[in-house]
Amino acid sequence: MQGTTPGSDPRFAYALLAMLAGPSATGILMAGLEDGRLGLRQFVSRLLAWRVKARWYAIALLTAPAVMIATLLALSSISPAFLPGILTAQNKGSLLLVSCAVGLLAGLFEELGWTGFAIPTLRRHHSALTTGLVVGIWWSAWHLLPNVWASRAAAGELGMSSYLTATAIGVFVGYLTAFRVLMVWVYERSASLFLGMLMHTSLTTSLLILNPIGISGARLETFSFALAATMWVIVGVVAARGGWRVESRARQSVTLLNVPGVRRG
Repeated sequence: MQGTTPGSDPRFAYALLAMLAGPSATGILMAGLEDGRLGLRQFVSRLLAWRVKARWYAIALLTAPAVMIATLLALSSISPAFLPGILTAQNKGSLLLVSCAVGLLAGLFEELGWTGFAIPTLRRHHSALTTGLVVGIWWSAWHLLPNVWASRAAAGELGMSSYLTATAIGVFVGYLTAFRVLMVWVYERSASLFLGMLMHTSLTTSLLILNPIGISGARLETFSFALAATMWVIVGVVAARGGWRVESRARQSVTLLNVPGVRRG
């Protein structure tokens, strides 16, 4: 129906629950099937690895909001349509509360699959950068559902075909793929699933709080690809500084995975 959005369709709540349960259930199940009890113990050890240096907490929690605010400030100098949503929302308290709740659920449940299982498994055979790209593309594709669900309302003046084409391109070069590469970089230095959960929570919460209200069509795609470009610049900076050449903390800690809370990073 024209104008349908995820928030206005009661069926979306069930789809959201499936999106949360899918990665988490699969991650735990596959960890047990792949490596048995040892795999599950290592899974729990990654979850309990919270004693990392403060700079990694800062990177995990502040990267997403900092990049989004910088992008929106630049775009809002061109058009007020790009003002952060929290500034123009009528009920700021509800927006903050709901955003934090949804962000926390997404971070806690989804990362049980992505950082809990997929990333350490792929790292056995692939580089950190390749792992980030592969998981990033799958993660981005996993989030196509909300975009397709809201496509009639979000396409605006672009039309459905143009909007869906841009959305498909975003799976490969969008901000979710770039951000996942950064998440793998943080995991490489911390070996912490807990930190991955915080980083995912920060991204989802920031998107919900800061996303400009009411934009669609060309403006929506402008924001999405500007955000992606900024994320990829950060990925490039990490690469230029040798971030992918430093020996992985995650690999160093393989022998320590059964010791909860071992200090890393």
